[in-house]
Amino acid sequence: MGKIILASASPRRRELLEKAGVSFEVLPGSGEERTSLKDPEELVKGLALAKARSAAREAEEGTVVIGADTIVFHKGRILGKPASPADSVRTLMELQGDTHQVYTGVAVLIKRKDGWQTLNFAECTDVTFYPVSREDILSYVETGEPADKAGSYAIQGAFGIYVKEIHGDYFNVVGLPVPRLFHETAKAGISLRQTEKQKEGQEP
Repeated sequence: MGKIILASASPRRRELLEKAGVSFEVLPGSGEERTSLKDPEELVKGLALAKARSAAREAEEGTVVIGADTIVFHKGRILGKPASPADSVRTLMELQGDTHQVYTGVAVLIKRKDGWQTLNFAECTDVTFYPVSREDILSYVETGEPADKAGSYAIQGAFGIYVKEIHGDYFNVVGLPVPRLFHETAKAGISLRQTEKQKEGQEP
C-alpha cells in the first residue's frame, strides 16, 4: 500500500486518525456544499466523495484517499456549520433539551492498477442534550468554539457537559467514525496501520 491522504483540514479528524495509529498526509479536498439535497445520508456521502476526488487527482498507484463530511439533522432540517454567532445561538436553542442525529459521510478512494476503487458510506449517531439556558448558550458561543462545527457544538469540547446520552459511535460525532472506517477498509483488503517494516519499504 502507498501513502494515505486525508482530504480534510479538520483538526478533529486528523487527531482521531493519529490516535488510531495511521500515518498520513493532509491534502484538503474542496467538496461543493450541496445543501439542496434533502436526505442527510446521501448529502454527507456525496460531499465526502467530492472532497476525496478533489484530493486524488494526481495520486499514484496504491494511494488511499479519505474524505469525510459531517452534518447535524434535527426534525427534518439539515444543520451544517453556523453562518454567524447568532446562527449558533439559534441552532443550540433548537437542539437543547432534545435529540438530534449526527451524520458523517466517508469516502475512501484506493488507486488500483486498473483505476479507482471506491468505498462510500455514512454513519449516524443519536445525541440527546439536557435542557440548557439561553445564558449558558450565549456564554458558550462567545468562546468561539462553535464557529466551524456542524450543529454549532463540539461534543469533545465545552458543550459536552450538556450531553445526556448518545446512541451510536462517539467518534462519529467528533467527525470521523474510525471503527467503521477500519472495518470497511479491512473488508476491501486495506490495512490503514502499517508495520515498521512496511513504513521502511520492506516486505512484512
